[in-house]
Amino acid sequence: MNFLRGVMGGQSAGPQHTEAETIQKLCDRVASSTLLDDRRNAVRALKSLSKKYRLEVGIQAMEHLIHVLQTDRSDSEIIGYALDTLYNIISNDEEEEVEENSTRQNEDLGSQFTEIFIKQPENVTLLLSLLEEFDFHVRWPGVKLLTSLLKQLGPQVQQIILVSPMGVSRLMDLLADSREVIRNDGVLLLQALTRSNGAIQKIVAFENAFERLLDIITEEGNSDGGIVVEDCLILLQNLLKNNNSNQNFFKEGSYIQRMKPWFHVGDENSGWSAQKVTNLHVMLQLVRVLVSPTNPPGATSSCQKAMFQCGLLQQLCTILMATGVPADILTETINTVSEVIRGYQVNQDYFASVNAPSNPPRPAIVVLLMSMVNERQPFVLRCAVLYCFQCFLYKNQKGQGEIVSTLLPSTIDATGNSVSAGQLLCGGLFSTDSLSNWCAAVALAHALQENATQKEQLLRVQLATSIGNPPVSLLQQCTNILSQGSKIQTRVGLLMLLCTWLSNCPIAVTHFLHNSANVPFLTGQIAENLGEEEQLVQGLCALLLGISIYFNDNSLESYMKEKLKQLIEKRIGKENFIEKLGFISKHELYSRASQKPQPNFPSPEYMIFDHEFTKLVKELEGVITKAIYKSSEEDKKEEEVKKTLEQHDSIVTHYKNMIREQDLQLEELKQQISTLKCQNEQLQTAVTQQVSQIQQHKDQYNLLKVQLGKDNQHQGSYSDGTQVNGVQPEEVGRLREEIEELKSNQELLQSQLAEKDSLIENLKSSQASPGTNEQSSAPASARDSEQIAELKQELATLKSQLNSQSVEITRLQTEKQELLRKTETFAKSAPAPGESEAGAAAKTTDVEGRLSALLQETKELKNEIKALSEERSAIKEQLDASNSTIAILQNEKNKLEMDVTDSKKEQDDLLVLLADQDQKIFSLKNKLKELGHPVEEEDELESGDQDDEEDEDEDDGKDQGPM
Repeated sequence: MNFLRGVMGGQSAGPQHTEAETIQKLCDRVASSTLLDDRRNAVRALKSLSKKYRLEVGIQAMEHLIHVLQTDRSDSEIIGYALDTLYNIISNDEEEEVEENSTRQNEDLGSQFTEIFIKQPENVTLLLSLLEEFDFHVRWPGVKLLTSLLKQLGPQVQQIILVSPMGVSRLMDLLADSREVIRNDGVLLLQALTRSNGAIQKIVAFENAFERLLDIITEEGNSDGGIVVEDCLILLQNLLKNNNSNQNFFKEGSYIQRMKPWFHVGDENSGWSAQKVTNLHVMLQLVRVLVSPTNPPGATSSCQKAMFQCGLLQQLCTILMATGVPADILTETINTVSEVIRGYQVNQDYFASVNAPSNPPRPAIVVLLMSMVNERQPFVLRCAVLYCFQCFLYKNQKGQGEIVSTLLPSTIDATGNSVSAGQLLCGGLFSTDSLSNWCAAVALAHALQENATQKEQLLRVQLATSIGNPPVSLLQQCTNILSQGSKIQTRVGLLMLLCTWLSNCPIAVTHFLHNSANVPFLTGQIAENLGEEEQLVQGLCALLLGISIYFNDNSLESYMKEKLKQLIEKRIGKENFIEKLGFISKHELYSRASQKPQPNFPSPEYMIFDHEFTKLVKELEGVITKAIYKSSEEDKKEEEVKKTLEQHDSIVTHYKNMIREQDLQLEELKQQISTLKCQNEQLQTAVTQQVSQIQQHKDQYNLLKVQLGKDNQHQGSYSDGTQVNGVQPEEVGRLREEIEELKSNQELLQSQLAEKDSLIENLKSSQASPGTNEQSSAPASARDSEQIAELKQELATLKSQLNSQSVEITRLQTEKQELLRKTETFAKSAPAPGESEAGAAAKTTDVEGRLSALLQETKELKNEIKALSEERSAIKEQLDASNSTIAILQNEKNKLEMDVTDSKKEQDDLLVLLADQDQKIFSLKNKLKELGHPVEEEDELESGDQDDEEDEDEDDGKDQGPM
């Protein structure tokens, strides 16, 4: 307030004096008027003055306006005027007509008035409560005022809203407002609210913000929408950027799938408005937020997976290969695709399969590399292509092998009809454009990153330099260009490639040292005293020479580790060598390149270091320094240790391979077992089906035989006799089987009855116990004897039934023998061919009668067998009942035994007590004798001991009386 009064005092008097008085009168009217209309008119007048006389109205009227918001809530019109006035005071949006000498002071008016307003946190809470009003004249100015407060002093206002109950939820309701102007300004309000505040971002996300914002973007036409789409996208960026919780919530809520329609760009001739370009640019940035290399690896890979599964990556690749796409959108799409595929094998494999819509089709990688090595392409586009290539090769040994294989002699297309990625990189490596040299060298270095196999493969690459001359290796050609003194950018790129190539690859070091000109060139470069521009090249040469020492396997006698160290000491000096090596990490562009994987440079001359190379320098600088200072003895010891470790590693690797093979064999065996189990189950089911089918066929066959026999009875006596011979033995055989089965069942039942008899006898013998046990268990034994009698009766019944069954079985057997005999007799009496027809007819009638009698007897036998089986089941049920009765008796017997044991224990205790009592009585008698009292006989004592005790008590009472 003092500051504001000072500003007021510094302003010149004159016309403003009258306005100040007017404002004062209006404020008095707001404060003192009892009529609502008077207060409303005064606030309306203050509103009209607040834009031109912002300072005066702010100083005099702010307190009164806040009071109006508190007391006149029922009148929406006066509340709207008050909010508009406060907005005009606090907002810096309107241009202020002020004198030049006070311009600097008025620039900070908004933050000063905001500080006054939020000094009382209740004012912000009051404003939040007013936003619940649906009236347009209250809600809209309230939204604008709160947005202005957040723009002026965002962190302080955010903290007040965060601690306010339901504060964020009230603001989220603005997105559901049917009036577009309030909804759109609500988006702007939430943008300011969520800026750099993780806690509020999480609350807004869990208040269903993603769903609502994506709905608004869809309603507005996705990328073809207006500035509202851009505002929603910026708010989504605020919610997701550097907020792992919200990113995970976004992915788990399947919102990534809803991003795919954003990138349907339509026909190339549909035109690209400035707003559409802006919208697509922000949409691509939003995709990059989800897959940024700075995110946790697990979260990034899960988002990459979701983007491939929903087709988002495929849609981005379509834009990548489309024609008519604006250059900045194409560049940002390349960067986005780069991060969607970076380090995720499935997406990298898909990208490798993408072809450009050309004739003939070419791989997308080749088309992009053409742009990278073309010096006429924009610089930012070339940087984006390099980043895409790096991301394609990042942790992708398969892709690295494919790139290197395009350089090998066996895979190069002899016809020359198609250009490969390797040929483009070699072309860029040796072109006259230094930027192409640098990009191609870095791209080739990424094809070798952490891949010893490809480093060795690249040694096979031979280049034809000119007609008539023999080809030279790629490694030799790189060193040749270095020695020719090309541009610094070219030399730096080649040195980075050579350092990456030779590190962790002793074979490549041997090839490098085999050229006798390489070591003198490096030592000469390091030893010279050159300007600052050449110091970086000197440092890289020192790094390359240090790698040649550290990874040297001493296979070349003239360039062994010790000899190279002696050469450094004589030609350069160890301290000077280490100092030159340190030039790399001290370079101003080194730290910039080490921060982010993306090669993002303002101009080509800043393109010096690669991000992955800075990691290599950090890793090797210390070990090379130690290797230079080590003595030969320490080197020998280290080599011995290395050999030991290598042997150990080889043994471990051998066992690992064995274990891996065994695991594979186990897996194969498990799979075979599971397959065999499935086959076994299938075969068992097939066998069961076949058995049932065979049984059905048998039944059908028997029925057919019976029917055939009935049909043939009318065809003659010979055929009748044959049919009887065919059918009757089968019936007899089936009866024989049933009789045998009944016999076995009878034997089983008899054995079970014998077991039960023995068990009952045991129970009987155990029940007869003498003495006190009999007395205590008398009721129980009576009950047991009754049950045993019942069991005996049941057993007698069962035995009689069994006897009757055995008689029945005997009768059936005799009948069976008679049937067999009759059948044989009938077979013998079959008519001969020469007999007369009359005799045959008589015999046929006789046979028919016998056959019908036999069939009748068979039916009767079947009925009897059925009755026997029913009786057998009834006997079985009775046996089960007897079993349960025996179990009950056994339980009761156990209980009785426990009772007997307890009673015996109680008797023993009583005997002990009686013995103790007798002992006490005997001791008391002795005492009485000693005292001179007469003691009675034992039997009298037993009869009158109670009387004596009473007399003794009376005597004691008399003796105590006189006292």
